[in-house]
Amino acid sequence: MSIDNRHLLGLALRAAHEASQQILEIYGTNFDVRVKDDRTPVTLADERAEAAILALLAAEAPGIPVVAEEQTAAQGISLPPAPRFWLVDPLDGTREFLKRNGEFTVNIALIEGTRPVLGVVHLPVTGVTYAACGPGTATHQDPGGAPRPITARPAPATGAVVAHSRSHADEASLAAYVATHPGARRLVTGSSAKFCLLASGEADFYPRFGTTMEWDTAAGQAVLEAAGGAVLTLDGTPLAYAKPDYRNPHFIARGRTGS
Repeated sequence: MSIDNRHLLGLALRAAHEASQQILEIYGTNFDVRVKDDRTPVTLADERAEAAILALLAAEAPGIPVVAEEQTAAQGISLPPAPRFWLVDPLDGTREFLKRNGEFTVNIALIEGTRPVLGVVHLPVTGVTYAACGPGTATHQDPGGAPRPITARPAPATGAVVAHSRSHADEASLAAYVATHPGARRLVTGSSAKFCLLASGEADFYPRFGTTMEWDTAAGQAVLEAAGGAVLTLDGTPLAYAKPDYRNPHFIARGRTGS
């Protein structure tokens, strides 16, 4: 991990925790819900969390531009602003936030070229944080505890764990995929936390047959890849970033290969 990226990881961690505070202030209230042009929900928690992240990143890393979900929704899609930029989803899993089931995250990633090289995934309700900044640096941190290293595991020959979305599952495609893994069992959870389950060796595969945007996946991918896993499109190439519309193709995230 370079000195610069170590500093930026610390900045992303602080920004994620600041966003979490904003989210939790709204979480227990009778908040309003609006529907954006893409027919996805948005709340004051999304907006306040993003504002907190943008303010801190602008103050402490002014030379690195930011692409953030709510800002993009308000201003429209524009080309990636630079070869190195932040990707921010201030509240990934807004539908889980609305259900108040705790399965939502704050996602902050740094993109260099087409690759996510740094990622923070923070779960506001549990206070758990996953973070990484390059190979072998993936960590899990409980509230008040020290970061501990995590690593993805090789999938067992039988009984693999397939993580999938609670609110966005394509059941037919998912069932067909699960059937290719003898004895597989499913693990359902919302948001980018699925990547982190793979990174920590608690699950083996996360197939996504449906629309995601780059800010949904970048931070989780950075953590998973640092833990030894991979995120591959259906043709077997690594999921890449800085696409003109920030829209991802279908993909399969997996843990470590080999023993």
